[in-house]
Amino acid sequence: MKRYLATLFLLMLCINSHAQSDILIEAESFADKGGWSVDQQFTFEMGSPYLIAHGMGCAVEDASSEVRFRKAGEYHIYARTYNWTSPWSSKRGAGAFHIGIDQQILPNELGAKGSEWEWQYAGSVNIDKAGVKRLSLHDVTGFDGRCDAIYITQDKSAAPPTHAEQLAKFRTKHNPRKARVEKYDFVVVGGGIAGMCAAVAASRLGCKVALINDRPLWGGANSSETRVHLGGHIEIGPYPNLGNMIKEFGPLNGGNAQPAENYEDDKKRAFLETEKNLTLYPSYRVYAIDSRNGHINAVQAQHIETGEIVTFRAPIFADCTGDGTVGYLAGADFAMGRESRSDYGEPSAPEVADKMTMGASTQWYSVKEGQESEFPLFEYGLNFNEESCQRVVMGEWTWETGMNYDQCEEFERIRDYGLMVVYSNWSFLKNRLPQNEEYRNRKLGWVAYIAGKRESRRLLGDHVLTENDLINEIAYPDASFTTSWSIDLHYPDPQNTKHFPGEEFKSICVHGATNPYAVPYRCLYSRNIDNLFMAGRDISVTHIGLGTVRVMRTCGMMGEVVGMAASICNEQKALPRDIYTTHLDSLKALMEQGAGKQGLPNNQLYNLGGYWPSYRKK
Repeated sequence: MKRYLATLFLLMLCINSHAQSDILIEAESFADKGGWSVDQQFTFEMGSPYLIAHGMGCAVEDASSEVRFRKAGEYHIYARTYNWTSPWSSKRGAGAFHIGIDQQILPNELGAKGSEWEWQYAGSVNIDKAGVKRLSLHDVTGFDGRCDAIYITQDKSAAPPTHAEQLAKFRTKHNPRKARVEKYDFVVVGGGIAGMCAAVAASRLGCKVALINDRPLWGGANSSETRVHLGGHIEIGPYPNLGNMIKEFGPLNGGNAQPAENYEDDKKRAFLETEKNLTLYPSYRVYAIDSRNGHINAVQAQHIETGEIVTFRAPIFADCTGDGTVGYLAGADFAMGRESRSDYGEPSAPEVADKMTMGASTQWYSVKEGQESEFPLFEYGLNFNEESCQRVVMGEWTWETGMNYDQCEEFERIRDYGLMVVYSNWSFLKNRLPQNEEYRNRKLGWVAYIAGKRESRRLLGDHVLTENDLINEIAYPDASFTTSWSIDLHYPDPQNTKHFPGEEFKSICVHGATNPYAVPYRCLYSRNIDNLFMAGRDISVTHIGLGTVRVMRTCGMMGEVVGMAASICNEQKALPRDIYTTHLDSLKALMEQGAGKQGLPNNQLYNLGGYWPSYRKK
């Protein structure tokens, strides 16, 4: 049924084309994706989700779909693609593919030249009569070739535009879509641990809730796509019942970069699907906001495969996107990078503010086989040798990139560099390292293409959590969820800097010891968008403050508090700030009770990834 609907959708796209002979097909809408995967992480930067041939060096199966040609004749085929290795090397790129029409593979190789997202000419095909043909993407290398869209025209000179605004109009002209409107009491954007807990807490307290997530899987970094363990502790602080719901869906096994089943995606999905007041929107990405005078009226989301658009209206919204996407689009105040010491008087802050952030991890592991295996030679300008290579069989959180780049505007480059160093290092171990017996019988078993991001925008609230709050243990009347992690900040590994200055891919962590600290509720709503909550790593903290609140059990508890506050907003027709000024006692009563089920075992000690923070002595 799903394949039939996707095929029907593509046929409708063809029929709606502005000229009968012109066809624009979004690659992510292909009915049969074969071994290709949908990547939506960089939609704001490059304009669209796309298909990626993530084969870890082995060509993936063809993606294909049916296309209706409305008349016979010669057609010219263009594909929008990107040579992703071009920032580091001028040689033929790693991600090459061809386009096929029925049994004919068009001659021109795509994705292996150029230095930006562009339309490349695939070749021409003669269609002998009108009818349905099979269009396919034929991967050549398995090294993350990518295809955004395919344009089929009888006018060879009519290549689509490349400028972002013109291209957006071109897409809309060829494939116009109308948005349906849905209304809820509370709309949560972001389906990681924070968003899950915010949505479920509000739904259990009587709100009609929509939960929107831009991936098909729930759990964010704790899903099988990214594979990061649940850090942090529950059952502590002034409200020990906060976090009980994490026991309902948290994986029983811990660790980073482990087999997919360890992250129990189905358990998270079942946890959400049992909530009667909660409607789930997996694979929908919020891309536009209707806001006026510091108030959000609606958010617009588009399905990352079908392109369907839904407008969500509600009196209250929560930004659990990690990147602060909703707040950013609505004009919320935010910070990014490291504050100077003079900004908040934090003793560990640098003298001068800068743009450095914690990086994003591309985790991976290899598997041992009973015989020798080969890996293609992958050399694209990085200096891997016997001294600079990493002699390991897996990489987890320490494989971290992008600390000196913009984690939003330059995130595709950051993720691609994560892939680049994994492949380059593994190629050296397999092909160039003398005495490589340890690696001969190993092959790459998993490499994440969904990067695990730690830090980007932080939306500013009525209170900004600082290092001084944490080390001085300042008590506030609106104390809410308790953070238990150390002030865990990441920096480029000096040993890695020696070989890759400015382009480090390994990190170190510096832990500032703290005691468990109850964070003010005022960190959980925007100071200038009056109906916007936030939960997760985009809450109101400094760079240093983020070091302790960003782990996922802690994010889940802050989401639970936000869901509780949203339920009071719904009942009292109030706004987030009103909870602090007028309804704080009501929130405290809910936090005392918690929104999770009682009596479930706490498995957190099995799920810490080997780390228990050292608390400060009082």
